[in-house]
Amino acid sequence: MAPTANPVTTKYEAVIGLEVHVQLLTRSKIFCGCPNVFGSAPNTNVCPVCLGMPGSLPVLNHQAVEFAVKASQALNLVVNERSIFARKNYFYPDLPKGYQISQFDKPLAEHGYIDVTAADGQPKRIGITRLHMEEDAGKSMHEGFADSDTKTYVDLNRTGTPLAEIVSEPEISTPDEAFEYLTKLKEIILYTGVSDCNMEEGSLRCDANVSIRLRGETKLGTKVEVKNVNSFRFVRQALEYEIERQTEVLESGGQIQQETRLYNPGEGRTYSMRSKERAHDYRYFPEPDLLPLIVDEARQKAIRATLPELPEAKRQRLVAEYGLSAGDAATLTATQSRADLFESEAKKAKSPKRLANILLSELQGRLKALNLEWEDSPVTIAGARLSADLLETGAISSKILKELYDHAFEQKVDFPAIYEKEKPQQISDTGALEKMIDEVIAASPKQVEQYRAGKTTMIGFFVGQVMKASQGKANPATLNELLKKKLK
Repeated sequence: MAPTANPVTTKYEAVIGLEVHVQLLTRSKIFCGCPNVFGSAPNTNVCPVCLGMPGSLPVLNHQAVEFAVKASQALNLVVNERSIFARKNYFYPDLPKGYQISQFDKPLAEHGYIDVTAADGQPKRIGITRLHMEEDAGKSMHEGFADSDTKTYVDLNRTGTPLAEIVSEPEISTPDEAFEYLTKLKEIILYTGVSDCNMEEGSLRCDANVSIRLRGETKLGTKVEVKNVNSFRFVRQALEYEIERQTEVLESGGQIQQETRLYNPGEGRTYSMRSKERAHDYRYFPEPDLLPLIVDEARQKAIRATLPELPEAKRQRLVAEYGLSAGDAATLTATQSRADLFESEAKKAKSPKRLANILLSELQGRLKALNLEWEDSPVTIAGARLSADLLETGAISSKILKELYDHAFEQKVDFPAIYEKEKPQQISDTGALEKMIDEVIAASPKQVEQYRAGKTTMIGFFVGQVMKASQGKANPATLNELLKKKLK
């Protein structure tokens, strides 16, 4: 029977560790001057160094070092003043040298963390074991050619791309924790600007190590690696499947094999790829063509000075300065560009909190329904600020606001343009409003009695009735003032 996507049973608990490879956004590769770009014709961005030709020597890219240090600092890692490059030996068609230059026992940085929310809703700190630098391999292509059924093609453009490999401690307990850890890690890296984290182009790749053990035990179970899953959602699904699969193997009296498996999202299951290599299989030894990497305290301090305000700190400040809820602040800081745009308009807005409410209700709701990103919105954050100011001053009602947003999205224009075009006129004439109020009060004796008996929340009923009678054009401030006088 195929395992179903189900979290850990009460009998067993999962132990999950994640290895994330982040491509660094340098102009050239890590050990040569070849362009570090995506999408070029196969095997055009190559040279004797990244092709591993005899006699060619690597030269370390200093920008890659700065980016890796910056990412380490953002992830709360301790950067080692001295780290060593090593050769990791294995033989694949897309690895022309027959080894990969990486770091092993003396990595660039160690002992960091990311905070997530545990299954019980409490904060939980996930340790980061290390961040080390290495070069990427090439790419084997198994489909898309007339003879793909018998041949594999190799594109070596990616060979030598600078990578930061970020390895978590085996402290993740559930697929949901893994999803949140990856989401926060990507968010932090994007804020630093050292990578575009584009999973479709392979700029961010994730391998998950997962084992299960009897709940309460301290000894780790046999580890299975799930490789190269291309979305965080699929990582969560692959972990759910793998936990259930391992549970069924143990429950049926079998043993878990240490192996590497691939996840098939179409089928929602993992398949065995090969037996898992151990560290000694790679025959690591220090890279003889590269000196130890020295990043002294002065250089670390200079790099730290370039760090932007990071997501969690920005959220806490927005909550404190603008009175936002933690959830609203999280949405508005999902990307640095969105956070910066919001804050630049919030500083000009009559009510930053009202601006946030409109962005998260009127704007985000419509974008989600149309499957659009914020960057694709016809109404800009600056346009939303105008709408918030108009609502705050009573120049338009909430009903008119919704109608204007509907028109803006239908006509694909920004809010200021649709407001100029429609020019909705509010009824502020006290005589006209008093007439409508009198009619509503006369038709609602029971509600009037409740209000006068102390149920002041009934004011909302009367506002709604007059708004309905005025087709949403009654000036809210004037209406409220007149209603309170009449109801007394």
